[in-house]
Amino acid sequence: MSGPPPAPIRVLIVDDDALVRAGLTMILSSADDVSVVAEAADGSEVPAAVAAHRPHVVLMDIRMPRVDGLAATETLRARPGAPEVVVLTTFDADEYVLRALRAGASGFLLKDTPPVEILHAVRRVAGGEATLSPTVTRQLIAHVAAPDGNTGRHRARHLLETLSDREREVAVALGQGKTNAEIAGELFMSVATVKAHVSRLLTKLDLNNRVQVALLVHDAGLV
Repeated sequence: MSGPPPAPIRVLIVDDDALVRAGLTMILSSADDVSVVAEAADGSEVPAAVAAHRPHVVLMDIRMPRVDGLAATETLRARPGAPEVVVLTTFDADEYVLRALRAGASGFLLKDTPPVEILHAVRRVAGGEATLSPTVTRQLIAHVAAPDGNTGRHRARHLLETLSDREREVAVALGQGKTNAEIAGELFMSVATVKAHVSRLLTKLDLNNRVQVALLVHDAGLV
């Protein structure tokens, strides 16, 4: 006898455009495993909405009038037990997107991303994977994440030197945009072992998601 179905993924939508919020709500509500628990029109409303509705994933607009998505992401991801954040943008290489990724967002989506891809992205992020807009794919981080001169490169390399050889292999694979399953196949380990390595990477490097690991690998010039 099978048990009860898993609880749906709880999503908070943050965008100052009511039509965008309505469209995203309609898309996400079409799936049985996703539930839109709240909407917010500005980054200033995010802390209260998260406290009240406990979302697993926040879809966060970048450009909002009072508190933008970057500031809201930085504030949110600095808190323990924070939900995952996916930033929404109309620009595929916007400098604010890169800053949001460094602040702890798990990825981003262009606002014209097809509905099925938006649902897929929410599921991936809720499951601990990163998500980048499919129109940009794995080249995004390499395109926009140039290290800040020699200081940034030296710092990144120093941090990566604290890892074991196996952990460094996993980190480089993350920098290449690979999923847990792809890393498992390439390095001949189970997906559970990959997840354990990723968890240790985050602890050792004092980072809060795999996108930040990928950015660090790019800063070090390893991919």
